[in-house]
Amino acid sequence: MPRDKSLSHVKVNKAIMEEFLEKGYEGASIRSIGARAGMTSAGLYRHYADKEAMFEAMVSPLVEEMKKWLKNHTSKKYDLVENAPSGDNLFGESFIDLIRNVILPRKKEFILLMTCSGGTKYENFIHDLTNDNQKEFLDALKFLKEKGYPVKVIKEEELHFLLSAYLTACFEPIIHDYDDKEIDEYLNLMQEFFMPGWLKVMGIS
Repeated sequence: MPRDKSLSHVKVNKAIMEEFLEKGYEGASIRSIGARAGMTSAGLYRHYADKEAMFEAMVSPLVEEMKKWLKNHTSKKYDLVENAPSGDNLFGESFIDLIRNVILPRKKEFILLMTCSGGTKYENFIHDLTNDNQKEFLDALKFLKEKGYPVKVIKEEELHFLLSAYLTACFEPIIHDYDDKEIDEYLNLMQEFFMPGWLKVMGIS
């Protein structure tokens, strides 16, 4: 958490973001961030305890918002399976909506998370996200099977490869900083390409 929430804090955060995006976490320095913000290293410590705390402040709000969305998404889908008479429109909301509604409004933070986090606890973020999604997906398949859906049998390693490919593909235009129109067109393509396969695995198509 920041130690100082004065007006200069906005300036400090801007300098931190610029430094990390330009040099990555490992290449960034407190002295250089201070120079960008127009203050000494000692002055920075009134805002954050250390470089790790600075990086955490840049990316953790996005990460927490993503986790919250995914938790709500999973809960809504289980409720739909319980209450819907059929699988129609069961999976109208998808991971693409997470990207549009949560990630794109914080595009810089996401690029920072994905490309500049070496040396932090987030350096394997996409691998960790894939593992989390794999567990949730396997639990969902088990649940759907119990509810009578003709779920396709899939090995854990196969699912891991598919999820990794899906997440990586969906994130590519953001990591490469495409403009909003290009990203939207690309996400529509990903939706059309991947969704029929996911529905088939879940026994819904």
